Amino acid sequence: MRVGAFLLSAQFPGQSHAEALERTVRTAVAAERAGLDSVWLAEHHFVPYGVCPNAATLAGMLLGRTRRIGIGTAVSVLSTVHPVALGEQAAMLHLISGGRFTLGVGRGGPWIDLDVFGSGVAAYEQGFPERLDLLLRWLRGSRVGANGPQFSFPEVAVVPRAAEAAPAPGPARVPDLAEWLGLDAATGALVRFPRQRRDGKAGDSPLCGRPQSGPPVIVACTSPDSVRQAAERGLPMLLGMHSGDEDKQQMLAAYRTAWRACGRGEEQLTRIEREHVAAGVVQIEDRTSTARASLLRAMPGWFEYGLGAHRTVDGRERRMRDPHEYTELLCDLHAVGTPKHCADRLLATAERTGLRRFALLAEGSGNRAATLHNISRLGAEVLPQLS
Repeated sequence: MRVGAFLLSAQFPGQSHAEALERTVRTAVAAERAGLDSVWLAEHHFVPYGVCPNAATLAGMLLGRTRRIGIGTAVSVLSTVHPVALGEQAAMLHLISGGRFTLGVGRGGPWIDLDVFGSGVAAYEQGFPERLDLLLRWLRGSRVGANGPQFSFPEVAVVPRAAEAAPAPGPARVPDLAEWLGLDAATGALVRFPRQRRDGKAGDSPLCGRPQSGPPVIVACTSPDSVRQAAERGLPMLLGMHSGDEDKQQMLAAYRTAWRACGRGEEQLTRIEREHVAAGVVQIEDRTSTARASLLRAMPGWFEYGLGAHRTVDGRERRMRDPHEYTELLCDLHAVGTPKHCADRLLATAERTGLRRFALLAEGSGNRAATLHNISRLGAEVLPQLS
């Protein structure tokens, strides 16, 4: 099982934008020390629900701050960005990070963002397939042109080219004893759980090997249409944190049906299914009641403050979940409780659904120190139980 942190750069009531972003940076660095597999970054515009407006830009910064951990976007919103511009960013991050970057994409929502960036509501309602196909052609090709309803331009060279052959790897770096044991070389203090270390030759991990054929791409799926679009293109899914195990099972079944309708083989399906990612929540305390109470104190106010700020592009009516009830649902569905309870919850989802990759929201307390402690306990006390 591969467990990562899902970071929204959430601005809780009373916090500044800088505080929210600084917490994200510190948490990502802590996630690498804790031995997590990956960090996933969200992007939003004009709302305090999340104050990162460009997940790929933040990913570039975090790739420079880390050495091993995979960094992905969850997600970059295709409805408000030119696919070629995003493809150029993704290719560059893929190449300069040695293949540690994963591009997650989605169509976003019917928000005012569509007016501000000039793409219009059609980009959200009908335009996602064309945008996704153009992005994929850019990431996999050497020359690309377009002749569609949204994008039309003559063929141009792809620079930098994400799918170019990788240079021959140099000799593997041999870590010293302190690194292997997870110790700070200067103080001897334990800084991460040693058994999660992933040193070795390039290519040992899908997120950590040298570039081969462009960055992995994953699609946020929240509807039958998005599931079908991902399956038709052979891309893994990112499943939302509002989904319970039964919902996940239904979406996985729909994916397999769409996959087989395209005539693809079972062996490739098995490989792709290992790359699906399930978003969730994690909050670890000595007592499950304490973990739930921590989230119930902070998350409803954040939901009301953050999600309530969304404005639709055309004044259409929108419904918002009751913030307290939604927080309780997330506590029921996900890894919220003692270390054993959290491990059991993740293992149960894996057994019921076959999912093996998780992106867990770790900042639900709204507090930087508590978030860092949460990440540390996830690495030291939960990950060892998932073997």
